[in-house]
Amino acid sequence: MDAARIAKSTQEQAVAAWIGYLNQIRIDGLIETLRTQDKNLEAATEELAKALRTIDIEIIERGRGGLKGMHGFIAEVAEVGVSNARQLINGEDASMKWVNDNGPVDLQRQIGDAVINIQQKFVNSGGRFSLGAVADHLQKYPDFIANGGKYQIPSDHYDRVKSLLDMSKEEAGRLTRNDNGPSYSDWERVQEFFKESGLGIDNLEPSKLSYEEVQASAIDSTLEKEQGRIEETDRRLREQAYQDSLPSVKESVKATAAAAVIEGGTAFVMAVVAKSRGGKRIREFDQDDWADILGESGKGFTKGGVRGASVYVLTNFTATSAAVASSIVTASFGVAEQAHLMRSGEIGELEFIESSEELCLDAAVSALSSFVGQALIPVPVLGAVIGNTVGNVMYQAAKNGLSEYEQELIREYQEEQRRLDESLDIRYQSCIASVDEGMSVYMELLDMAFAPNAAVAFEGSILLANELGVPSEEILDTRAKAMSYFMD
Repeated sequence: MDAARIAKSTQEQAVAAWIGYLNQIRIDGLIETLRTQDKNLEAATEELAKALRTIDIEIIERGRGGLKGMHGFIAEVAEVGVSNARQLINGEDASMKWVNDNGPVDLQRQIGDAVINIQQKFVNSGGRFSLGAVADHLQKYPDFIANGGKYQIPSDHYDRVKSLLDMSKEEAGRLTRNDNGPSYSDWERVQEFFKESGLGIDNLEPSKLSYEEVQASAIDSTLEKEQGRIEETDRRLREQAYQDSLPSVKESVKATAAAAVIEGGTAFVMAVVAKSRGGKRIREFDQDDWADILGESGKGFTKGGVRGASVYVLTNFTATSAAVASSIVTASFGVAEQAHLMRSGEIGELEFIESSEELCLDAAVSALSSFVGQALIPVPVLGAVIGNTVGNVMYQAAKNGLSEYEQELIREYQEEQRRLDESLDIRYQSCIASVDEGMSVYMELLDMAFAPNAAVAFEGSILLANELGVPSEEILDTRAKAMSYFMD
């Protein structure tokens, strides 16, 4: 039994199994990320739907706040829904809460263990960009800011206020109210507000929405657009997750380096063991012995690097398992070596063919054994190592000890397995084609059944019911049947 050859084969398959495991980690991570993102999208969508239901039922239908004040309550609920939805779609916890008690606090934001109280002001009258309402509230509750509170105004009002606050008097003097733009009077009112109130811009924050977006006539469209933004964010996050899961040069370099070190180290140990078996102790090794050992180690290091890079590429860019990929590399090395011997005249063509066949068969057994071992023992790398070791031992025993007749039986079995694989692959492709065709017909019928045109939808529903095997007597395929079903 060639223990050294089996040990080397096992080391090679261990490297391949490790690279395969790295690949699987990336794939599993992508699947888990997408599953989590499904939940995030569902939660964000429900948050927006809940906000819209609350606005319709508790505010618009009840006429809460009257015609002039209704948009203020709408803004509070919408702010909570939009803010939470944007957090949920990114996998964060929802932090906003609607207080809804007509008190000094409209909203609360949870940041860790801290709670920030928010008073929201959406007032367009007076030309003060909601600052007049902020001043009135601050006069009524002078400790609001001191107690950690925050004022929130429409996003468009905040942008205008910040722009005017940062503007110099000289710049403001050149302002003219054109196209609803700010005027010098607006600049004066903003400057006066911050001077008299003692507030800074940091005591204000912009809402997620503008003044016009929270009006009763616009809120449905606003939340619909927000749903679109949420879905676009979801698509972007999924694409990013996919890109992050792709093979990378950095990971390839790590795999190549690790494979080189492992195979080089294995070659070093085996070279030392071989020298020791020749009758020398390690301390007796001379310069020539160490040169031979380092030469073998260098070959192992080079082969390991090639193996690591090749296995990484084959497993990530072709439909090749790690075990098979490593065996392909091993067989390639062996055949290349035999080709060199043939070109140098050390072996003939017949010996080259026989040796190459044996090398490929050995590699195939190694791949099959590792694959089966990993399947039976689903522990990363360990299953491949055990499978390769056991498979190679059994194969060597069979190759060395079985009669020619028994070996012929094995070869016939292998040929039968090959033919079976080809047959199953043809059947598999046929099944896939059949499923694709059936699904195409189903989707066409489904589109008809839910078409905006009532006549097309009616005809599509009948065809879809027939396709799905609904008994003909149960299908409402005539006006009389439909009238009878719903009216009788």
